[in-house]
Formats: sequence, structure tokens, C-alpha cells
Amino acid sequence: MRVVILGAGGVGGYYGGAIARAGHDVRLFARGAHRDAIRSRGLEVREPEGAWTVQVLATDDAAELVPADLAVVAVKSYSVSEIAPVARRLAEAGAIVLPLLNGVEAFESLGAAGVAPEQMLAGLTVISAERTAPGVVTRKSDFRSVAVGERAGGLSERAERVAALFREAGADARASENIEADLWRKFLFLATLAAACGLAHAAIGPVRAAPLGPLLLDRAAREIGAVARARGVNVTGRDEEEVLARIANLPGGMKPSFLLDLERGGPNELDILSGAVSRFGKAAGISTPIHDTAVAALSAGR
Repeated sequence: MRVVILGAGGVGGYYGGAIARAGHDVRLFARGAHRDAIRSRGLEVREPEGAWTVQVLATDDAAELVPADLAVVAVKSYSVSEIAPVARRLAEAGAIVLPLLNGVEAFESLGAAGVAPEQMLAGLTVISAERTAPGVVTRKSDFRSVAVGERAGGLSERAERVAALFREAGADARASENIEADLWRKFLFLATLAAACGLAHAAIGPVRAAPLGPLLLDRAAREIGAVARARGVNVTGRDEEEVLARIANLPGGMKPSFLLDLERGGPNELDILSGAVSRFGKAAGISTPIHDTAVAALSAGR
């Protein structure tokens, strides 16, 4: 399969390298020093099992990416508008476009930017990976899972085929019959963690240890679950409990990527995390005071 990775940072670079290592033709959309390093010495991937290097094409010229069978969009949400014209061009040439982004609005954002919905799958990944140097990506987690599915629900041959590709690359990958619910379950975890740690400007350990820290986490999660159900998504109280239990077991020094972005002072994903909860809550008549507060407080600091 010929695969294009739009966004060659931690997530995109890792999966691009792993798919290339499995024997597929991979092309990375990359710029600057990262692109130049990959061109000169290959893409180095470091993971718990060891380090390896693979040769892939790295380019910032969209013409070198077309055509492709699959285009994986793996940028941060605030860069979607920048990458969307390239995704649209690939879709028009026949590629399946698969966003592996945070939040629950990636499919709609790409569609609004002109990527034909019939050319898209919805998807998510759970992995801890980052670009640690030009030409180097590091997987820090011992897990790497992927779910892909049709936005309207149900299984399809193309979703099964894409899931099989990620399994070849070593991921725990599956085709989902209800990808929307899967996206919201991941969102429940990410947005709860981002809101609490972002408001506290602290890692999860100090948040949990604060006098009302567990209550903050509980309320942040419950608001998301209520909004999801108001939108007809099958997120249950049990899902909320499982997320809270997962957060309770995280290493105390763990900082969500949202907090790291805040600390760097650059762009962040507030709009698609607590911002989305707040917007959806208002539209559905659901009160979301924790996420409203996160939006107000953290927007003020921009």
C-alpha cells in the first residue's frame, strides 16, 4: 500500500516509520530540519524494544505525494487548516483520508475544508510518541492502539484493510462498528485530564492530591459524559468510572500534551477539548461549569 503521512511528528512519524518498516511505500509530509535529517540519514525510531532506522521519502512538495492509497492526517488540531489542502488533493486523486487527531471534530473539520466525506474514515490512536530531534521520533509508551471506522457506523472492507495495515506495523488495531463512541471515550479521558491539569498548571499527581482535586476530575468527566449522551453518543456512567480509575492510576509526574503546550506558550488544543465540551453543552442545554471555566481561564492567558 502507498501511504502518505501528513504530519511527521511523534504520532505520524512513528506510524509512518513502522508502516515503512513493514514493507509499504511511505511518504512523509515534513518541513525544515526534520525533513532534511530524514532525507540525509533516514527516519530514526526509538521505542521500548529498541531503536531502528528506515528510509522514507520526506518532502514538503504536495506533488510528490500524489497519488496514494491512504493519507493519514496526524497534525495537531490547530494545524488542520494548513494541511487540509494537501489532504483534499490526495482525496481527489483517490486516497482514503484517515485523521488520527485529538477531539471529536476532525472528520467535520476536514470535510469543511473540502475533503469529500466519502473519501474519509474516522479514527483514533492511543500512544505516547514525540519528535525528540530532527529525524528522530520516540515512542515512550508500551502501548500503541488504533481504531478506524466509518463515520456513519458499521464495518466496511476499507476499514478492515486499514486496520490490518496498522497491525502489520505492530499496533493493536481494529475496525470499529461505532467509531463515534470510541472517539468520545478517548475524548472523555483527554479532555478531563487537560481541563484539570491545565487549570492547576500541574501534573496529575498534585491535582489528585489537592483537597478538591478528585472532585474537579469527577465533575470534568461527568460533564463530558452528559454532553455525549445529549448528542446521542453511547457514553455511559461506567465509561466515566473507567476513565476516572485510569486517571487515578497514572504516574504522578504525568503531564498531558495540552499542559506541555501551555507551558511552552505556543498554540494549544483548548478549542477542541474543553472548548468543544462548552460549545456542545450550550447547544444541548447541558451545564458544563468546569469546562466553561477552563475555557475562560486558559483563553485569558493566551
